[in-house]
Amino acid sequence: MVAVTTYLGLLAVTFFIGRVVPIDPVLAILGDRAPADVVERTRRALGLDLPLYEQFYIYLKSVLNGDFGTSVLTTNPVMQDIAEVFPATLELALVGTIIGTVIGIPSGVLAAVKRNSIIDQIVRVIGLVGYSVPIFWLALIALVIFYAKLRLVAFPGRLDVAYAYTFEPITGLYLLDSAITGQWDVFWDAFRHIILPGALLGYFSLAYISRMTRSFMLNELGQEYIVAVRAKGLSERKIIWSHALRNAAVPLVTVIALSFAGLLEGSVLTETVFSWPGIGFYITNSLQNADMNAVLGGTIIIGTVFIGINLLSDLLYRFLDPRTRNR
Repeated sequence: MVAVTTYLGLLAVTFFIGRVVPIDPVLAILGDRAPADVVERTRRALGLDLPLYEQFYIYLKSVLNGDFGTSVLTTNPVMQDIAEVFPATLELALVGTIIGTVIGIPSGVLAAVKRNSIIDQIVRVIGLVGYSVPIFWLALIALVIFYAKLRLVAFPGRLDVAYAYTFEPITGLYLLDSAITGQWDVFWDAFRHIILPGALLGYFSLAYISRMTRSFMLNELGQEYIVAVRAKGLSERKIIWSHALRNAAVPLVTVIALSFAGLLEGSVLTETVFSWPGIGFYITNSLQNADMNAVLGGTIIIGTVFIGINLLSDLLYRFLDPRTRNR
């Protein structure tokens, strides 16, 4: 019920944003020099002459049927455009989440075990910087260093021109598709393009995951069962990784899921800087060209995915922790 209410709230917010922005959707379609009678006829055809509550009902019905209108910029249905660009964002967010998880969890565990040591301070500073530094600034600096100066990564985009028009993706995830088809030259080219933006998103994911891991581990290491297993003579290594981390892993599932959702919705600036053809770049480009159907459609899709991942993480939490099932 909460998810349904949240989704309806999302639709209401996007609808009213589309009505209050100083962009006339009719003029965006027809242009500034269209005759007045054509403008009026188009306005009636789009239902923009109706009261707001009727317009919202029509909008709600269209969205629930998967109809977000037509993009002014591409002249394609917005849903078709989103289906083409979303895999790029999904792949980038997956790479960022994997990097953040693989590095963030061990860092958080080490910081908790070595509490108040120099290692703990380093991990906390890394996390603080990850929260504080604007990602677009860090992305620009990374491009200057790793692309312009060191030439360690490829030019912004997903693939070099040599592969862009010959490679035929299956799922839209270039790393997976090229590996499945055995096109390893395409795989390494895609890897060289995604590693820098993926590492940047992974750093911001790492900052969140390591901080939460540290907090969960400190809580677990202070529990009475840890004292009991220490009294039984278990090694400190086994206590940390087999007992404390195992119990901390349950809430960590939710943290990782939320981090992944955050990368999906928060990769707009990263995609813009790296010319990554994902949904964030699509929304930004559409906004610059007053294509509100595309902007609102992309916003709704990202919001829907975020709500879905939150719901899934809550279900996983209940599945992994039987104590929460009856709450």
